[in-house]
Amino acid sequence: MPPIVAIWLQFAACLALIGFAGPELSRSSDIIAEKTSLSGSWVGLVLVATVTSLPELVTGLSAVTIAMAPDIAAGDVFGSCVFNLTILVVLDFIQRGETVYRRARQGHVLSAGFGVVLVGFAGMSLLLRDQGANIAIGHIGLYTPVILALYVLAMRSLSTYEKDHREQFVEEVAERYPQITLRSAIARYALAALVVIAAGAWLPFIGAALADAMHWRRTFVGTLLVAGVTSLPEVVVTVAAVRIGALDMAIANLLGSNLFDMAVLAIDDIFFTKGPLLSYVSPIHAVSALSAVIMTGIAIIGLFYRPKARLFSSVAWASLGIFLMYLLNSYILFLHGD
Repeated sequence: MPPIVAIWLQFAACLALIGFAGPELSRSSDIIAEKTSLSGSWVGLVLVATVTSLPELVTGLSAVTIAMAPDIAAGDVFGSCVFNLTILVVLDFIQRGETVYRRARQGHVLSAGFGVVLVGFAGMSLLLRDQGANIAIGHIGLYTPVILALYVLAMRSLSTYEKDHREQFVEEVAERYPQITLRSAIARYALAALVVIAAGAWLPFIGAALADAMHWRRTFVGTLLVAGVTSLPEVVVTVAAVRIGALDMAIANLLGSNLFDMAVLAIDDIFFTKGPLLSYVSPIHAVSALSAVIMTGIAIIGLFYRPKARLFSSVAWASLGIFLMYLLNSYILFLHGD
């Protein structure tokens, strides 16, 4: 078997493993949430978002500690933010009737706003590093404690907002999993998490090998291919949520995943002992960070303006804008990535 075929088969195997374990992780989280009486909005924003972002965490840690591929780690984080926002386009396309921006609650603007702050700060830190401003605490960049502090502030603020507006978030539904116990759900969760950990640890090695075999830039591979695979759970979960009518949980999952991905960047920096992580990655990743900021801004405008009409009877203009930014980001990375 040609080596390049073997690499693609390994990549497909990772895709299959995460595609199988991701939905099980999410379903187990949903059961745990139901059994512990957590609200649907908080499940989407924190519990499900953290679970579906587990591949990014494991892949990033593997990339910076074992594979020594910091560009794969950075590309996975920033690329996942871009990819998660692009999933909004898919949701808008499959959502019939009103657009997702018209049906979704405007409370999502708060988490989207924190996403702009976190991703924008990370992108600014990367650009400042490229200009020689490289302030560190030991081997950790100064941006890392700031990102973690902003993430904690975001979670606290969102929790407070959710409590103050609980009547807007709590979904009155009948018990959906009466036959499954909490202990069984936790066991399923743990098993699926192990599968994701194994696939996530394997993925950066495959990404690096694929980049070399195909003569592709690692920034392109990390941002598009690896990020696409590690974001597969978000795709599966959000599409399934829309199909059962839980649109707000789906959107909260996507926006919450972007917040968690920025925390992953900080965690990757802590475990990367050569020095501040952003000092060892290509500055082209700032393009993905700025693309994610612009895409989030478009989503915020859509949630406020709440467009009713669909372009070409398919998606709202906000979704079209987000999709065009995704294409532009991919094109720039393919041409100019390191």
